[in-house]
Amino acid sequence: MQAETLYYILLGVVIADFLFDTLLDTLNAKHYDDPIPTELADVYDDEKYEKSQQYKKERFKFGLLSSGFSVILTILFLVFEGFAAVDGIAREFSSNPIVIALIFFGIIIIGSDLLTIPFSWYSTFVIEEKYGFNKTSVKTFVIDKLKGLLMTMIVGGGILALIIWFYQIAGEDFWWYAWIVVSVFAVFMNMFYAKLIVPLFNKQTALESGSLRTKIEAYAQKVGFQLDNIFVIDGSKRSTKANAYFSGFGSEKRITLYDTLINDLDEEEIVAVLAHEVGHYKKKHIVFNLIASIATTGFTLWLLSLFVGSPVLSSALSVSEPSFYIGLIAFGILYSPISEVTGLVMNYISRKFEYQADDYASATYDARYLISSLKKLSGNTLSNLTPHKTYIFVHYSHPSLLQRFQNLKAGI
Repeated sequence: MQAETLYYILLGVVIADFLFDTLLDTLNAKHYDDPIPTELADVYDDEKYEKSQQYKKERFKFGLLSSGFSVILTILFLVFEGFAAVDGIAREFSSNPIVIALIFFGIIIIGSDLLTIPFSWYSTFVIEEKYGFNKTSVKTFVIDKLKGLLMTMIVGGGILALIIWFYQIAGEDFWWYAWIVVSVFAVFMNMFYAKLIVPLFNKQTALESGSLRTKIEAYAQKVGFQLDNIFVIDGSKRSTKANAYFSGFGSEKRITLYDTLINDLDEEEIVAVLAHEVGHYKKKHIVFNLIASIATTGFTLWLLSLFVGSPVLSSALSVSEPSFYIGLIAFGILYSPISEVTGLVMNYISRKFEYQADDYASATYDARYLISSLKKLSGNTLSNLTPHKTYIFVHYSHPSLLQRFQNLKAGI
């Protein structure tokens, strides 16, 4: 394949990906004004429903603007040989391929962050603030950005440097070594993310003794689930939106509750939410997702090994001297349609898992509490109660609220 042909393919993939996502977003937006299903009539009163409509429409318009800016920026970089220019700057600092790659991606990432900060700022301090969700201070916003950038440099840069080193010593077989390292890192992060990463951004405290902890422990004992680590995270530091998640394995497994969840739900509803999370653990969903992620990573790295050394990839981006990192950029764009397909599959499986976890919660706890908690959480976040089926199929990792309600109601 000629470099010029590949260049137009890269442009086509970028544009097609944007148009596809925009089409889906627009299709979904056309259903914002659909009547609320009768089963969910108690989620909003008239005033709050109107507020949710305004919020969804504003987020839709903002999403079009921000995604449009990103795709225009990418196209301009391709058309005006931006990657070649950054490559030239990076090569002025060193002749070492690893150092050049780190400088190259450092410039790309920092530049991208600087250009998109106004969008992040507007989203947080205008839209989320307007609808009562934002609790982030300017100081927290800035510190989060700096911490995120620092972590990307240390963790991302370290892994990238190691992968390039493997490529230098093993050639096309580098992907085996890279796969092992990334897999070990994934397992490590799954085990210790809550201990090592979360404290960098949030304060975690053990759930204090009281009726809520007693109810949680009683449920855990009832279903034979060993649970010693129950933590509360200060989610209200950034947003009023609530969440809860399960992480780790064995002695490292823990349940983390956002303080906003504790404020928004009754104790029985919180236990029902945790019963759903326990269902994921009991049904081995966490293990499956980890294995699937590792397998997908292996496939991606293998595919990368077949193409990354091709001079055509670098030439398509107007870079005369072939390199691993330039090939990685071109491959990343070409891989996006495959990523969409794997994403569809994983979202489909994820929705199935959510039904199974709901069924488990329904079988081991009163399903009415899970139903009421889902309704409250949806109402408090002004969520869309009438998403388009195609949008659900492509983008949703969870079934819609109506689908979950109908499934849980059928089990009562």
